[in-house]
Amino acid sequence: MFSNEEYLVRMNQTKQKMMEYGIEVLLVSNPSNMFYLTGYNAWSFYVHQILVVMIDEEQPIWIGREMDAHSAQVTTWLDDNHIIPYPDEFVQSTIKHPMDFVANILTEIGQGNRKIGLEMDAFYFTAMCYERIMQGLPNAEFRNFSTLVNWVRLIKSDTEIECMKKASRILENAMNAAYDTVDIGIRENDVAAAIYQAQISGTSDFGGDYTSIVPMIPSNENTASPHLTWTDKRYQYGDYMTIEIAGAYKRYHTPMARTLAIGEAPDKVQDLADVVVEGIETTMEHIKPGITAEEVEDIWSKTIAKRGYFKESRLGYSIGLSYPPDWGEHTVSFRKGDRTMMQPNMTFHLMPGIWLDNYGVEITESIRITENGCETFADVPRDLHIKKPSQVSSFTSEKNQTT
Repeated sequence: MFSNEEYLVRMNQTKQKMMEYGIEVLLVSNPSNMFYLTGYNAWSFYVHQILVVMIDEEQPIWIGREMDAHSAQVTTWLDDNHIIPYPDEFVQSTIKHPMDFVANILTEIGQGNRKIGLEMDAFYFTAMCYERIMQGLPNAEFRNFSTLVNWVRLIKSDTEIECMKKASRILENAMNAAYDTVDIGIRENDVAAAIYQAQISGTSDFGGDYTSIVPMIPSNENTASPHLTWTDKRYQYGDYMTIEIAGAYKRYHTPMARTLAIGEAPDKVQDLADVVVEGIETTMEHIKPGITAEEVEDIWSKTIAKRGYFKESRLGYSIGLSYPPDWGEHTVSFRKGDRTMMQPNMTFHLMPGIWLDNYGVEITESIRITENGCETFADVPRDLHIKKPSQVSSFTSEKNQTT
C-alpha cells in the first residue's frame, strides 16, 4: 500500500526525533507505530512483540512470536535478516519472558549499553516488560518516549489521506445501516450486527477493516454513559440513542457519532442536539492552520456557554491509523493547555458530545485541516435523526388501548 520510499521517510523522521531527545535505540511496542514504520499487520499484539529502531541502522528489527514471523515477511518491507522470532516457550511462561529474548538480541548486536527509549505508556508494554528489559540490560540507560512515533504520525501523507477518505465512505454506509435497522421491536445487538456488516463489507470498490473500538450505542438514560456498547433490549417508540462508530480502511479510521430517536425525541434531547450542532458548526468555521488546539476548544466553549452549557471533557483528539483498543493517536487534544498549532493534513475527531446526569447527545465529525480551513471526511446530516418507525399504527393502537 505504501512505497518503500515513504517508509524510509517515516524512519528518517523518527530518527531525527530520537536524535533531538538523545536516544540511540527505540523499542516500539505500540502496534500502530509498528505498522506505521514497517507495515506489519497481524492480530498478534496480544503477545509481546517489539520493533527495534536504531539510530545508525537503516532497517529496524522486528522481534516477535515464531508463528508470526511469516506475517512480518509478507506485510513489511524488512529483509529476513531483520525479522527475528522467539520460540513459543516464551509465550505466557512464568519462567521465560519475551523481553529476556529481546535483551539477549540487543546485547548480541552491540546495543545493550546504549540510551534506549521505551513506549512505557503503550497498551501492550506491561510492568513485567519493563522489569525484565531492565534486568536483561543492566548497562543501558532507559527513558520514557511513549509517543515519539505518534507525534511523527501527526501530519498525514497524501496516501494516508486517501485511506481515510475510503474509511469515510465505509463509515457513511455503516451509519446508514444503523439508521435503516433501528426500529420498534429491533434489538440493540441487531443494530450492532448491521453496523459490523457494513463496516467489513465496505463498498463495491473496496472492503473494510475491523475497527479499533466496537459500536457504542447506548439508549435513553444510558446516553449519559457514552462508552456503553449494546444489550439485547428491544427498542420502543420514543427511544433515543447515540451511535458512535468508525469506518476503517487499511487500519486508517474515521470515527463519527450521531444521535437518533424513534418516532419523536424528548424536548430536552432535541434542545441539547441544537446546542451541539450550533457549537460544532461555529467551531468548524474558525478552524484553520495557525490556530492552536486550545483556541479550538475555546471557541466551542464560548459558543455553548451562550446557551448555558459547559463541557468538562476534551473537544477532540488526533486520529489516523490504529489498533484496538483505541482509534486516537494519543497526541493532540482540543482542550485548555494544548498549544499545538494546526497544520494542513492534521486529522482529528472533533468530539462535541455533551453528557448530563441522565441523558446525552453526541454529534461528531472526523476532520482534516486544509490549507485555508478544515473539511469533514464523511457526509451524514448532523441534525438529530428522527427514524420513522415501521409500526406506528400498531403502536398507536396499543397505546390507545392502555389509556
